[in-house]
Amino acid sequence: MTAAAERSAVAEWSEPDGVVPRGTLVVLPGRGEGAGVYARLGRRVSADGYRVLVLPAPTDDPAQTTERVRAVLADAGSGPHPRVLVGSDTGALFAAGLVAEGLAGVDALVLVGLPGSLPAGPVGWSAELDARTACPVHRDVLDRQVRRGALAEPVPAGWEAAAVPERISVPVLGLHGTADTVASLDAARAWYARLGVAELVSLVGGRHDALNDQSHRTAAATVVLFLERLRAGLPEIAHVELARAARPVPA
Repeated sequence: MTAAAERSAVAEWSEPDGVVPRGTLVVLPGRGEGAGVYARLGRRVSADGYRVLVLPAPTDDPAQTTERVRAVLADAGSGPHPRVLVGSDTGALFAAGLVAEGLAGVDALVLVGLPGSLPAGPVGWSAELDARTACPVHRDVLDRQVRRGALAEPVPAGWEAAAVPERISVPVLGLHGTADTVASLDAARAWYARLGVAELVSLVGGRHDALNDQSHRTAAATVVLFLERLRAGLPEIAHVELARAARPVPA
């Protein structure tokens, strides 16, 4: 299969045998990405009982992505509730816009590296890799599966205007790297502050591909904790009674 064919493919990860499914994640990739970029996330989250379906990047064909999302949400057999729309980069902006414009059937949003109106992104593949991630394993995946130069492309016209926070009524989890040079963390803070029910988690030292960067385990765990609270209808499940600074454990 060619790289272009891989980017247009749909991928799915299901719960292990004997595990009752706990929810469904529909993932919308960012610029230049295909489903294979999210294989590590799919394997990890599905191991906890959540089905993961990764669609092609909405920048490739916005109308087709919208129809695919609607079809998944309308199909009772597509997976159990809660059904959560997950987006990264422009996929996050597109997902937020769909819900803001009234898309039904979404129980929550997970938005990663939410972009806004910024100057052109990094030029050259080496610079783009550096902007995306510091994880050597993920860099290798990107080197094989991402369309080079995609991050230098502008955010599609109208997508930012459609993603009006005040029109989003479902719970939202935001993940954003503190070292993201593609999407401003300050702009993200201002956007999430306008939401009704939301939490924004910054990943220390994280770059733009926050789900797949060096802290990918923490990112996946944060998503699962959010999903568990969503299922339980609780603002908190595990409460930290005491927190003291600890010395790092030697590697």
